[in-house]
This record gives sequence, structure tokens and C-alpha cells, in this order.
Amino acid sequence: MCALKKRYAKNLKTFTSVVLALSLLFSAASCAGSDDTTSIDIYDNSSVISTEESRDDSSIAESEVTSKAEDSSKPDGSSKTDESSKPDESSKPDDSSKPDESSKPDDSSKTDESSKPDENSKPDDSSKPDDSSKPDDSSKPDESSKPDDSSKTDPNEKLSANDILKSMSLEEKIYQMFIVSPEQLTGASVVTDAGNDVKKALSKMPVGGIICFAQNIKTPKQTTSLISKLQDYSKYGLFIAVDEEGGKVARIAKNESMGTTVFPNMKKIGDTGNTDKAYNVGWTIGNEIQRFGFNIDFAPVADVNSNPDNPVIGERSFGSTPEVVSKMVAAAVKGFNDSGVGCAIKHFPGHGDTATDSHKGYTETVKTLEELQKIEFQPFAAGIDAGVDFVMIGHISVPNVTGNDIPATLSKPIIDILKNDLRFKGLVITDAMRMEAITQRYSSAEAAIMAVNAGVDIILLPDDLQAAAKGIYNAVKSGKISEERIDESVLKILETKMRLGIIVQ
Repeated sequence: MCALKKRYAKNLKTFTSVVLALSLLFSAASCAGSDDTTSIDIYDNSSVISTEESRDDSSIAESEVTSKAEDSSKPDGSSKTDESSKPDESSKPDDSSKPDESSKPDDSSKTDESSKPDENSKPDDSSKPDDSSKPDDSSKPDESSKPDDSSKTDPNEKLSANDILKSMSLEEKIYQMFIVSPEQLTGASVVTDAGNDVKKALSKMPVGGIICFAQNIKTPKQTTSLISKLQDYSKYGLFIAVDEEGGKVARIAKNESMGTTVFPNMKKIGDTGNTDKAYNVGWTIGNEIQRFGFNIDFAPVADVNSNPDNPVIGERSFGSTPEVVSKMVAAAVKGFNDSGVGCAIKHFPGHGDTATDSHKGYTETVKTLEELQKIEFQPFAAGIDAGVDFVMIGHISVPNVTGNDIPATLSKPIIDILKNDLRFKGLVITDAMRMEAITQRYSSAEAAIMAVNAGVDIILLPDDLQAAAKGIYNAVKSGKISEERIDESVLKILETKMRLGIIVQ
């Protein structure tokens, strides 16, 4: 027993005060026992409770060692104080203070959750190095301070026209400056559907737009399918254009199966003097062709039919005076704009006082700049004020203004008048470049280069698309055309496509 006491005394030297307190508490029980040493039960929770507040981390560790040693050294049940010699249930500590499984060297014999230094008494998150004392998200470079997706191209982020422009190759930018027929794109004789040949052609030559003629327009379903596929195959969206003036020039309305409104020649509209009728023409045509997928109409005609011998304009014009034509053109443009379809006024600087047809060869007007300003320019100014998207330049030479016989389409002085004097900020488009006023005098490459240098944004129907595009490309590479000049036009093209909903993100 002495050895056992010495072993206890050695192991429990840090708990001397505890042992003394327990000895006094259980003195009666000790007297009843046969051995003094067995009357002191260090597993009694009363001793733990009385001292738990004074223990520190080192004493917790030491008590664990001590209590483990006692499992092998303490007397068995026959040597311990039995149930009759212990205080009864009313005088003893309750089940929580009995020496049971919970009072052995486990969570209850160690400092428990209530007796351990808790979250408030232990060094807590505020005293430990925590998220507030460590470099946290506010002190580390976070998402706002690191380069994030705003500096990259996010596929879900809306891009500006300038963003798209920056992503384009020189070849892609140049092709955006062309509107061609489906046949020019593919080499087929007639195109009424868009198959793999069209898809491959658009991938190789990503033109800015397609113009459809009567041969491409058979039925509403067929036309809608053709245009839908063309748009699906296009990387940057397409202008899908048509000449639908009403009256004599009506690629769609002349096909009864298309079911659109048939309008008279615009002279009859102008003769009414009612601008609401001109507005209705624009609004109705715009809404009807939009159903099939068209987004641009090369109308209305803004020429003043001042020369009765003119072979090409005639009753396509709203009238023979600038006053009538101006107000009708403005109303029609507003109608198109309200329908959501873009439109083009034509044929600047005015085809109404010419004696020949530019489709068939050289055409000129002998008017001076002052004369043009008084008559021919007035309807164009009205259309520009109404918000027209395109102005189409005619292949009309104006020698008394430019001092040469270069067609207006290729003449920088004429296009500068449109942009500066008439303050037009939209897209400048040529009349069809396969017309003989051009092809009799210039190659496709020469005409394309001259048009771009003159300030044209879009070349319509070149005689040879690939030759024209290659000519511009070589001119940029050689320095005859700056790439900034190309960018100027393509940016306007992209911005117009976005505004008309052709480029949808």
C-alpha cells in the first residue's frame, strides 16, 4: 500500500490540495473501509469540479497521464467502498459525479466544454492570427485589383463595334465593305437556297451584305429560309438588301405569291401632296419586307425629275420640283425608320437632269454647284435631316463642279460635299459598280480603290468581287490606302448593323 500511495503521491503532486479536500469530504467513508488508501477515489467528479477552474493546459495533460496510470493500479470493485458505505443518491453527487465511463480519462475527466477555457476564455479568433490579422481578401490582390475578365474578351459580355473591329483581320474588314448578289458570291447562275457552297463562300469572303433580286425571291417560305441561312452562315451579320421602291421597281411586290402591298409609281404619291401617303409607303414596305428577313431597302428615290427627257428616273421620282420631292422623301424615310428597316436615298448628286442612263454608259450633268444646291441637293438634305442610314452615289460625272469627267462614285470632291456641306454621317454606298458607266472605263480593282479613296463606305455589286477586294488589299499593303481609312468605314458599318439589330449579342 505504501508503494501505491507513493505512486499516487508522485503522480498527483500537482493536486495535493485536491486530495486533501477529497480526504475531508469522504472521511466517513474512509473509516468504514479496511484500507485508508482505497477511501480516496481520484475519479470522483467532485474533486474535478472543485479544481477545474484552477487547472491550466499543463495540468490537464498531467491529469490525463495520471488517470491513465490509475486504470491499471486502482483497486478492483471488492476493495473499493461499496454502495452502502458511499454517500446515498441524495447526499452524493448525482450520476454525473459518479465514477462511470464518463468520469474516466475521457472528455468528462478532462476539462469539459464548460470547464475548459471556452471560446471566450481561450485565445480566440481575435487573439489568434485569423482572417482579420492575416492578409485577407481585402489586403490580398482581389478580383477587383487583379486583372479580371473585363480586360479580356468575355463571351457573355456585350462588345462594342470598336471591340469587334479590333478583332477583325484586314481581309475581313475589306470584305465588309461589299454588298453583292448570291450569284456573285457563289458563281452559281441562280441562287434560291443557301447550301454548303454559300456557307463556304461566306467563310472565305465575309461580305458585309447580300442584295436579292426577283430571281432569288420565289415564295415567302423560300425567301425567308434563304435569308435565314445566309445570316446563320455570316460571322458579322449581313445587310440583306432589295430594291423595293414601289411602282416600276418592285422586286417583291411584282411577285403575287409574296403577298405584299402593290404601290403605284412614286410620282402618283407625290402628286397627292399628302406626306402621310409617302410615310405609309415607307412604313408598309419596311414592315412587309422585314417579315422575310430584309433589313435594308434601297429606296426612296430622291432625284428631282427636272429633265423630261431623262431616260432612267421619270415617274420613280416623287416629282419635278425640289419642294415636293423633299417633303415626300423626308416622310418616306421616317416611315422606313419607324418600321425598323434601314433605307437609302439615291442617286446623289442627282440623276434627274441627265440625258443618258448610267446603266449603259457615261452619264453627266452640266449643272454648277450653285444650281445643284438649289434643286438636286434639297431632297438629299431633307432625307439626311430625317435620319436616313445610306446615301447612294450615282455614276454621274459633274465636270462643272469637279473639273473632270470622273463619276461621282469615284470622286472625292463630290463625296466631300455630301459629308461636309450636307453633314451626312451615315454610310456612303455606290450604285452598282457593274453598270457600264464604270465597267467601260475602269477595272474592278481600279474602281474599288478609287471609290475607297473618294470616301465610299460600301461598294455595291462590283463586276468582279475577288479582284475588287484584292485590289483594295494590295493598295493598303502598298500604302495607297491607309488601314485607318478602312477602319473608318468598317466601324460605321458595324455600328449601323448593331443599331438595326443585325449584330445581336
